[in-house]
Amino acid sequence: MLRRSGVQLERVRFHQWPTDRGWTRDSGPIFVRNPQGGLAVTNWRFNGWAKYADWPLDDQLPDRVSSLLGLPQWQPSIQNQDGTKYRLVLEGGSIDPSGAGSLLTTEECLLSSVQQRNPGVTREQLERAFHDYLGIDQVIWLNRGIAGDDTHGHIDDIARFAAPDTIIAAIEPNTGDPNHAPLLENLQCLKSARSAGGKQFTIVELPMPRPIVFRNQRVPASYANFYLANDLILVPTFHDPNDRLALNILAEVFPGRHVIGVHCVDLIWGLGALHCMTQQQPAGNYDVSNAQS
Repeated sequence: MLRRSGVQLERVRFHQWPTDRGWTRDSGPIFVRNPQGGLAVTNWRFNGWAKYADWPLDDQLPDRVSSLLGLPQWQPSIQNQDGTKYRLVLEGGSIDPSGAGSLLTTEECLLSSVQQRNPGVTREQLERAFHDYLGIDQVIWLNRGIAGDDTHGHIDDIARFAAPDTIIAAIEPNTGDPNHAPLLENLQCLKSARSAGGKQFTIVELPMPRPIVFRNQRVPASYANFYLANDLILVPTFHDPNDRLALNILAEVFPGRHVIGVHCVDLIWGLGALHCMTQQQPAGNYDVSNAQS
């Protein structure tokens, strides 16, 4: 399919590793870079969003990538009162960093009693882990996510950093829609938030598509689940009147990038879209010539 589409396959490297599913954002490695340009992998534990049993293969991905690229890795953990270490569970879709020390997430996903990712772990412990392993100085906690999201409120469907001082926030004007109240609450929280330097963020409002229901189940369709590539932005579209509006808004926010709409109705039936199925890798000099691909 890639060849028929004209893809330059010499620029693509395939690694045939077994996984339980395709949502690499949540199970894949989260890279970090130091001021000197050195790279490392943070290998957070993945447990199938604390609700599915088939996750052990997915949990191996960060190890595989670290080994392939020859990069050091850390397994983020906290120390329990009895002195034992507890490895923290975290999915990439549950956080959105600014690249300048701030991070967006939701209480529903990481703190509520329903989610059961890290039972007993406190807000302060998570914020310390974000600081120690991801270089985060400020965590902006929103409340909850959108209807149909079986990940308990992932941030990548509701709010994303476009720049260190600019946040894109999903909104739902229809007061009869279940998403109206939580997204309005999150929007108000973002408007009242301040950067670590005390400045107000620029908030860009992004509409939601009309509800999509598959087999009597509301699925989490959102334009906020876009993916930033090197010089373009891939945006999920849903054969919806708001598709064009969302693409135009994002084109204004990212004037230096090509904005490409990708039809995602088939993907969203699996309860995820473009951001969910990708995990970016920073540029670097990797020697993978001897790796089995």
